[in-house]
Amino acid sequence: MAHLRLHGPLDDERYADVLELLAGFTPHVQALPPDAVQLDLTSALRYFGLGPYELVQRAALRLMALYGIGTSAGLAGNRMLAAMAAAASEPGRTTYIPADRAAAWLRPRPLTALPGIGRATATTLGGYGLHTVGQIADLPAVTLQRLLGAGPARLLAERARGHDPRPVTPAEPSTHLTADLVLDRDCLDPDRHHAAVLGLAEQLGLRLRADGQVAGRLALTVRYADRSSTTRTRTLAEPAAHSPALTAAALAVLAGLGLQRARVRGFVLRAENLRPAADAHHQLRLDRTDTRARAAEAAADRARRRFGAGAVGPATLAGDGQPGGGPVYD
Repeated sequence: MAHLRLHGPLDDERYADVLELLAGFTPHVQALPPDAVQLDLTSALRYFGLGPYELVQRAALRLMALYGIGTSAGLAGNRMLAAMAAAASEPGRTTYIPADRAAAWLRPRPLTALPGIGRATATTLGGYGLHTVGQIADLPAVTLQRLLGAGPARLLAERARGHDPRPVTPAEPSTHLTADLVLDRDCLDPDRHHAAVLGLAEQLGLRLRADGQVAGRLALTVRYADRSSTTRTRTLAEPAAHSPALTAAALAVLAGLGLQRARVRGFVLRAENLRPAADAHHQLRLDRTDTRARAAEAAADRARRRFGAGAVGPATLAGDGQPGGGPVYD
């Protein structure tokens, strides 16, 4: 197992980029927001033909080169030990605990280094002269039960011996994805309404493709200056993450709302009925324009991953296309 603590500029979008990059090494990635992630490297070691230390160093180099994010890492046989090793590592360093040295590494560490051991438990045990992990490991189970109770004593004894059976659990795919734009002032300009919804559709498409998902339906909510709102939905002709398809559907909903004189304060665009892109079917077309557009979109996505989200975008959004801030994802 590997535990990476992340150091550097890290907002929600950048954190999602980190998870996507690490998923290129192993599909077994567990997010621990806001600034950590755990990896099960078992299959990756066989695939890349590298040792665990070399593989973690390769991932750390890519994080620094692409996103300017440093790491402190821990490598061990289970999640708990890997997290403790990462906590003991200086930024830019990796602590590797081989299985045959785990017990010796644990013994001198303070009790509070074990996950789940707070001040109250440490104070109780300290009153009996118990301050290190090794002292707990040597204590008879009956004695520890008298001090803490059966359940907590059993868990603490297992942790003191370096046991942690928990697997790395990747997050379940989202059932929906939302982009939310709040304007800094009331807006009556239809062109700005158009640009705002276009920008949200573009952002949703980028995020869907990064997550390997497609949407079957879009829902657009318009929030007005009087705090009221209107929501309309549109089912896509086929599940898609292709930005032009999402944009066309979103703008069709916007046009149907007739907002020419509406004082708008914000938009929410929601992608619903998500499914893995691998399970979706795309209708083949004789027109090669669609194929070229998807190839260009894939190239633009690669450029964004390498140079940042603002590296490529629709010409319509150049300049002051989206007033009042940017999208927020849930």
